[in-house]
Amino acid sequence: MKNLKVITGILAMTFLTLTAMSCKDAKKEQNNDEGHNTEMNHDNSDGHHDSDKKEMAMNSNQDGNAEMILKDYFNLKDALVSDDEAKAKEFGAVLKKSLENLDVSKYTEEQQTELKEIVEDAIEHAEHISESPMAHQREHFKVLSKDVTDMVAITGTANTLYEQFCPMYDKGSAWLSKSEEVRNPYYGSKMLKCGKVQKEIN
Repeated sequence: MKNLKVITGILAMTFLTLTAMSCKDAKKEQNNDEGHNTEMNHDNSDGHHDSDKKEMAMNSNQDGNAEMILKDYFNLKDALVSDDEAKAKEFGAVLKKSLENLDVSKYTEEQQTELKEIVEDAIEHAEHISESPMAHQREHFKVLSKDVTDMVAITGTANTLYEQFCPMYDKGSAWLSKSEEVRNPYYGSKMLKCGKVQKEIN
């Protein structure tokens, strides 16, 4: 048992060290970038660990309104990645409307109850984002991302999504992305590539 605990401890420390190094490397790389570089070159060395990707069971029943929510969520994420407070406010307001329009009638009673709770919380955070400065926008985006991920677990998704994770922001924070390439919405240009893919959602 002692040997097992020691091995588990070593593995955990190794994982944390690798993740932290990945973020430091990403910060160094970002310092060499000129402004907001919109060109995204795929480089699997930037915090991507294929072994960390996990399949998430999805409901095959797609929902058009849920897809609209995702579209608006990704626009908001991209605004935060670009350090664009005004755009983030704009897309926060748009996302709030999309969330309010989600039709939950075709889901089971249990799913409807869950979705209503998720959406109610998400609306509150989207509204805060539409009225707040950048630092607060990012705080609310963390909880909003959890809500949208929980929604997708029920509604499903038409496209493959990637749940990405930054160990540095607020003791660890996740978000969803359409691209496997990490673009960090919590730090933007400061640490653009800090993070890794932790789940692939199909």
